[in-house]
Amino acid sequence: MKLKKHCIAALAVCAALTFTACAGSNSAGSAPAASSTTAVSDAAGDANATIDDLFQQENQLFADHADVWNKLFGMMGKSEGDADADYADFLAGTLEANKDSFTEEEIATLTADIETIRGIEAQIAELQSQADSADSAAGADSAQQASPFKNFSATDFDGNKVDDTLFSNNAVTVVNFWFTGCKPCVGELSKLNELNETLKAMGGEVVGINTETFDGNETAIADAKKVLESQNAAYRNLSLTSDSEAGKYASGIMAFPTTILVDRNGNIVGEPLLGGIDIQENYDALMQQIQSVVDADSANS
Repeated sequence: MKLKKHCIAALAVCAALTFTACAGSNSAGSAPAASSTTAVSDAAGDANATIDDLFQQENQLFADHADVWNKLFGMMGKSEGDADADYADFLAGTLEANKDSFTEEEIATLTADIETIRGIEAQIAELQSQADSADSAAGADSAQQASPFKNFSATDFDGNKVDDTLFSNNAVTVVNFWFTGCKPCVGELSKLNELNETLKAMGGEVVGINTETFDGNETAIADAKKVLESQNAAYRNLSLTSDSEAGKYASGIMAFPTTILVDRNGNIVGEPLLGGIDIQENYDALMQQIQSVVDADSANS
């Protein structure tokens, strides 16, 4: 499912974090089964499209009141809100924990938006349940088949082509999704560069994917390169094509920064990490996952 495009300051906020793969599995010589699978996939696709629209409604709220929402997002690291709670409850808890920092007008704006989000989230939850059921019916092995990094193709910020040997040449590839205006994303860039140096000795690599640089957007790439240079981050960053499987996957990430691990075969391993690795707890959790992937790779070689 698509996630809301928020910067995650100091908490691994995951109110509606569900990555799903929607792929049919055709059964040779069984037309009814194939038709049924297609219908299931279509149903999941319809649900996903509606969820996209609902997320856009939420994002529009954030855009309409950007100043006050950016102020609240910037305080998430100091929030006493429950990150495991319902998303609207989490936002309300964050506001309550920091209400002395807001004017009455700002509180009224945020409160009204949060209640609107609460209604949107209820619709999303119902649609996610429908889509998840459809995904299960599409076949237990569909996630493996639908890995977005199979047949991978991208371009780095210097214009060099990159293919799926990116993954096959590494015991583990740490893929970090970010965007230039995300302060927590920028805040972890130097730490990611340090991690890349550490991973080289382990047979791995860090790769950044800036979601504003799709389709070789030259202006966005130039802006991203400036930010990377300012943080002394020299590891590879890639531009994806928006209509590729990897591009579609990246477009579905709306909580930033998000970091995932990809094995030598291009499969996503473990759970996504939300929040910057400049937070020690997040760094330790990521390193534990990395070591597991490296150990598994060694055992299989």
